[in-house]
Amino acid sequence: MIITKNNVASLTYTLTINNYDGQIIETIGKDEAVEFLFGNGKLLPAFEQALEGKQSGDNFRFQIPASEAYGVFNSEAIVELSQDIFKRDGEINNEILFIGNEIPMMDSHGKRMSGVVKELKETTVVMDFNHPMAGNDLYFKGIVAQVRVASVEELNPAQGCGCGSSDGGGCETPKSEGDSCCSSDNSPEGHAPGGHGGCGCGA
Repeated sequence: MIITKNNVASLTYTLTINNYDGQIIETIGKDEAVEFLFGNGKLLPAFEQALEGKQSGDNFRFQIPASEAYGVFNSEAIVELSQDIFKRDGEINNEILFIGNEIPMMDSHGKRMSGVVKELKETTVVMDFNHPMAGNDLYFKGIVAQVRVASVEELNPAQGCGCGSSDGGGCETPKSEGDSCCSSDNSPEGHAPGGHGGCGCGA
């Protein structure tokens, strides 16, 4: 069976940036192979194109340029916001407002996005809304462990939160307490193949 639309591929791989021997972003060993559903629009097109037609036992090695992955670094996606946005009951919410923290927010059109706190000034906050992998060429090498037909449940999953991409632009509202929509974990699907976190953010 080959990798094609509506099939599930189980993969082991190493993901690096800069080159095939560059900085390791993720390593998935044979005892922790991860599965990806192909052809449902959740994965990077270049990722699917590089693996389509391969079958169990095949080795793969391919590069995805930044322009086909998470885009080039956009300096306009770095914005300065008023600290008032991050106040709760009139006080700055220091539980989320610290350098390096990734904060799910919403732009003026209601689109969800995530930004990283880069600098705290006297009355403003410098946020970077580039995707964490923006500007990086991605290098994959690994093995196709297994290919199978997707189940009905995998083809028709329950509707998730539908988080938007983390593109640039202004933003207004941090995620409210109790809103668990955008996960910020580093699961395999959170990197180059498709989403960011558990609900496909930042794809």
